[in-house]
Amino acid sequence: MTMIKTTGGRFALPALVGLALLITGCGTKHVGSTTAGTAVESPAKPPAPTVPADFPCPGESPRPTPTAATTSGPPDKWTENNGFKIPIPLHGQARCDGLAAVKKIQDALEPQRKRGDFAPETARTTLTGLGYAKVRTYQNGPTGVGFLIAAGPSLCLEGTMGAATTSGEAFAGYPEGSIDCERPRGGH
Repeated sequence: MTMIKTTGGRFALPALVGLALLITGCGTKHVGSTTAGTAVESPAKPPAPTVPADFPCPGESPRPTPTAATTSGPPDKWTENNGFKIPIPLHGQARCDGLAAVKKIQDALEPQRKRGDFAPETARTTLTGLGYAKVRTYQNGPTGVGFLIAAGPSLCLEGTMGAATTSGEAFAGYPEGSIDCERPRGGH
């Protein structure tokens, strides 16, 4: 055991520790308080994740604000096992570009749909005529054609043309990636 010899009395060591704490200010400042008229800055909050703001695109009416009922998703276990298959949504200007591309595709396929021409080869010719190079078309029942277009590094266009209508959607690929916008296969 080490002995400490004090010359100033039995309270010398505690007094020195107290003096050291007073000098260093340990424990004397509080976040957001002021000392002698000088403001003490609060620690900076970490930045929130940035998602480009969605805004109405040309020709689109404002979208309603999502509610709890519209944002509730599948059970957590399902998402854990299948979330990699859920397309990544587009936001901001990329969403507007995707909507414009889908509209262009629908307008181009409409004459073919009205003629009742549901041949995948004809649809492919129409879509490549729009300037898309990576186009996949397939038969979707007797009166339907499906299509998938890899339109850019983060723009995928997918839809169907049937006897009643042509529909499509734009998205940014898949969370774990895929080749030419193909939906990933398998599971976790």
